[in-house]
This record gives sequence, structure tokens and C-alpha cells, in this order.
Amino acid sequence: MASRTARVIGVLALVATATNFSLAKAGEKLTAKAALDKLKTLAGDWKNTSKDEHGGGDHAGGINYRVTGNGSTVMETDFAGQSHEMISMYHLDGDDLVLTHYCALGNQPRLKLDRARSTADNLIFSFDGGTNFDPAKDLHIHNAEYKFGSDPKTFESTWEAFQGGKKAHAMTFHLARP
Repeated sequence: MASRTARVIGVLALVATATNFSLAKAGEKLTAKAALDKLKTLAGDWKNTSKDEHGGGDHAGGINYRVTGNGSTVMETDFAGQSHEMISMYHLDGDDLVLTHYCALGNQPRLKLDRARSTADNLIFSFDGGTNFDPAKDLHIHNAEYKFGSDPKTFESTWEAFQGGKKAHAMTFHLARP
């Protein structure tokens, strides 16, 4: 009987330790490195399954993620080989995760991970400048959000475009591994 009680106490201690570990992890702030590591899990080809006006249509096609720069950068290629092919580069800049979007519009908005609003499964990027456009007037990507669910073979990204200093439209891409 004492042996059984000792086993039960041992199991309860193990569960309590695991629960405390999980709670500590859940309460921690997301680091830029952890967010970059999450993006690295996207490496490979993805198919855009969106049917809506902005996510589908002429934006239908594949998206590829590649880890490059000895693991320091994630390169996203959208619509490879099409006239509106675009590249986004994600990398660390000190304690920040930044992305530069090389847009088919000919501009290069820069976004930064908003760690206060992001979680491990919901990465939110906010406008942080750019080149070759006037953000108060010109059409440009202003925000991006990546939502990861429980299925590692699917995820969703939403890109907000601004023009004239306000939101013009959003494009949501529902992506799946082929």
C-alpha cells in the first residue's frame, strides 16, 4: 500500500511540475527569435486555397518559404514566375523581428513584429517605414498577420494595404501544403 501511495504522489508531483512548466511558458512574452523559429517551420511549398476577391483571383498560386543565410533569414516568395511575383525577407535586428516586403508595386515596406500583441500562434507585424513610397499617400502593405492553428499543414496570412494614410483593403491567404 505504501508503494502505491508513493507512486500516486510521484505521478501527482510530475503532473504539477509539468503544469507549472506549461503555465510559465504560456505566460512568457514572445521573443523575436521564437517568432523567427516559428516562421522557419513554414519552409517548403504552400498552395493558396483562398477564393475571395483579394486572396484568390489574380493572387492564386503558390507561395514558398525558404530558410537561408545560415538559418538567420526566412525568404518568402509569392507567385513565383508571375508578373506580380514578390519577395518578403524575415530576419532578426537585435531584439526585433523585421520583414521587408519587396512588392510588385515597386516599393519596399518594412514591418516589425509587434511582440506585445503577438503570441506563438499569432504573429502580428506593424508598419515601420520603407522605401520608394510616401506612406501618407501611396498604396503599400502596412500590416501583416500570421495565424497558425493546430494543423501544421495549414495556416492563414492577412496583409493590409493602406493608401492615403488609411486602410484600403486586406488580403487573406488560406495556405495549405500541397
